[in-house]
Amino acid sequence: MAGSELKADLWVNEYITPWDIYSHGVSRILAYKKTAFQEMYIVESGAYGKALVLDGKWQSCTGDEFIYHEALVQPAMIAHQEPKTALILGGGEGATTRELLRWKTIEKVMMIDIDGDVVAACKEHLPEMHQGTFDDPRFQLVVADALEVLDTTNDKWDIIISDLVDPIEEGPSFPLFTKEYFEKLQRVLAANGIVVVQSGPVSPPSVMYHARLVNTLKAVFPYVHSYCAPTPSYGSPWGFTLCANHPLNTRPDPDVVDELITDTTTGGLRLIDGMSLLGMLQTPLYIRQAIAQNTEVYTLAKPPKFFGQGVISDQ
Repeated sequence: MAGSELKADLWVNEYITPWDIYSHGVSRILAYKKTAFQEMYIVESGAYGKALVLDGKWQSCTGDEFIYHEALVQPAMIAHQEPKTALILGGGEGATTRELLRWKTIEKVMMIDIDGDVVAACKEHLPEMHQGTFDDPRFQLVVADALEVLDTTNDKWDIIISDLVDPIEEGPSFPLFTKEYFEKLQRVLAANGIVVVQSGPVSPPSVMYHARLVNTLKAVFPYVHSYCAPTPSYGSPWGFTLCANHPLNTRPDPDVVDELITDTTTGGLRLIDGMSLLGMLQTPLYIRQAIAQNTEVYTLAKPPKFFGQGVISDQ
């Protein structure tokens, strides 16, 4: 490529749209396994550090995962103000757990992940992400199908975080972005609890999928709010959705938020403070318009299929 000096011979090529590819140069493969559910790589990339790649899709990396994981976890925690229990669906890297356990109020975190091989590899190779929180006495790992656990538990949770891989066809989370799945989350949500869902890319070519997912959540929860964060290594800003059975404060006072974070967390946040949270919660106009226009509700009979997988290649 004219004017560029390429320094990698191995590339993760992820198909963002039918016309766009995001390529990450890889310097080293740290782990590989074809698990019972998906193809897993943990790689060292040139620009963004270590990364987890599942079925060719870039999941998170040490270079910018704090943006994704703080955006995923902290708005719900701050909105609740005093969460004691949290349930994670997915979250194999352990970074979601890390963000929850910053809170002094938290007494129990349960993480349900279907793929124990991925969790074990992340625990070994990605300590920068989990930071030892898998060994915290407040943490419980359950390796199981989330649907089965949700059908059999009677526990109620203050915070529920759906941190699942994108619903690509044949992937392990294909049925888990549907009205039926979200109804199961509603059943185990505490009275004043909050659900947050990673809700896919919100770049203009892809925002329709996010919009339909938001409308699916609106079919289950009376209060639903879309927000997003910049996620550079994904090649797109990323969407999230807050859901509750009570009104959500989408214009929190930055000074009040800063005081809450100081008093109730162990600190260390790099993205979220009062001012950044206020800005994050102001949903851009084009996303609000897409939500108004794309009203399809995803069901098990008609689940979503986010675009594309990726490949690791030497080209």
